[in-house]
Amino acid sequence: MIGLADARRIVLDACSPLDVVPCPLASALGCVTASPVVADAPVPAFANSSMDGFALVAADTLEAPVVLNVVATTLAGMAPASLGGGEAVRIMTGAPLPSGADAVCMIERTMPGPGAGEVTIESVVRRGEFVRHPGDDLVAGQVVVDAGTHLGPAHLGVLAAIGVERVEVIRRPRVGVLSTGDELVAAGSPLAPGQIRDANRPSLLALVERAGCEAVDLGVAPDDEEAITEAVTLGSERCDAVVVSGGVSVGDADLVKVVLGRLCEGTMHWMQIAIKPAKPFAFGVATASATPIFGVPGNPVSAMVSFELLVRPALNQLAGRPAFGAPQLSAVADEPLERVRDGKTHFLRVIAEAGADGRIHVRSSGVQASHVLSAMAAANALAEVPDGTGIGAGEQVDILLLEADALAAASRRTAAVARR
Repeated sequence: MIGLADARRIVLDACSPLDVVPCPLASALGCVTASPVVADAPVPAFANSSMDGFALVAADTLEAPVVLNVVATTLAGMAPASLGGGEAVRIMTGAPLPSGADAVCMIERTMPGPGAGEVTIESVVRRGEFVRHPGDDLVAGQVVVDAGTHLGPAHLGVLAAIGVERVEVIRRPRVGVLSTGDELVAAGSPLAPGQIRDANRPSLLALVERAGCEAVDLGVAPDDEEAITEAVTLGSERCDAVVVSGGVSVGDADLVKVVLGRLCEGTMHWMQIAIKPAKPFAFGVATASATPIFGVPGNPVSAMVSFELLVRPALNQLAGRPAFGAPQLSAVADEPLERVRDGKTHFLRVIAEAGADGRIHVRSSGVQASHVLSAMAAANALAEVPDGTGIGAGEQVDILLLEADALAAASRRTAAVARR
């Protein structure tokens, strides 16, 4: 057996960031920028109001309360009005500041004036109050988004604010997912004796999507050398990476090994990793296309854990992101996390929740066998339990969150149950 770190090194050494492409802003969420983006104009471009109220000259309010003549109304999107001493302009949030004005009095500090077309300003207004000045957010020439930025929703908003329609990014990986085995039947089809429904492909396709990649369904290949060769070859030609489930265990008389060994001649690694589940794992690079090929176990939980520990870091690297984006966190076991000593690190499926003490607390999500997908579905984290007899109640354990907002979702679920 080899250690997880060694297995990861083999995989990551063969996975480099993809090429750079121009990407429409609407499709750039989750992509990584290839070069800096610079603002060519200030944001905001003009002085405007940050409140509904009245634009005025601050010096006119020194003897407040004072009555001013309302000479115009300006809404957002309108051209700026103008005013002189003793005058005010009714103004809405985001509307351009009138020429001659240097402040805004919020509507809550005003009253209707004694006469028509007048307003009473009830308190002194400071110069610049509730005014957004040009360049308050960004100045011309400022780097808005640096190279290597993992674009989130706010980044897209900032880029839109400076008029960017397309941004240079590292191409989003296209990842093919193939299931293999005569025993597999697609959802909706009847089961013959000895057959099972294919759970790996839907799970792995979803994991690919959640990893910020484009998922390509390569279907199910039967235990036929020609069919497996055709499916893997097609995937390696169309995709930037291919994930094949099934046929990677020691002792499997499976044609997957024959096909991958031939297509990835000289680069194929058949690994036994010192972890449970997901001990068997295969990796190579297709000779003809230079496409990374990942072989994950057929057991559904093992396939998903393989993805989280080995495939996801490689896809992150292909996309230009840090390989290990999710930090490893420390949690408290609310119950014993038991295991047997076997020379391997166990990754137990657990439910992680934020406790009232400010710490993360975990408990088992169910039966830990590698075929029990329901316990994986209930989990939002993997607990890393080193070789030994396990973790006792109240002891610390390292965890890997399975989704970015796992703790927030768990906390909301806990709060909802408490309200019932």
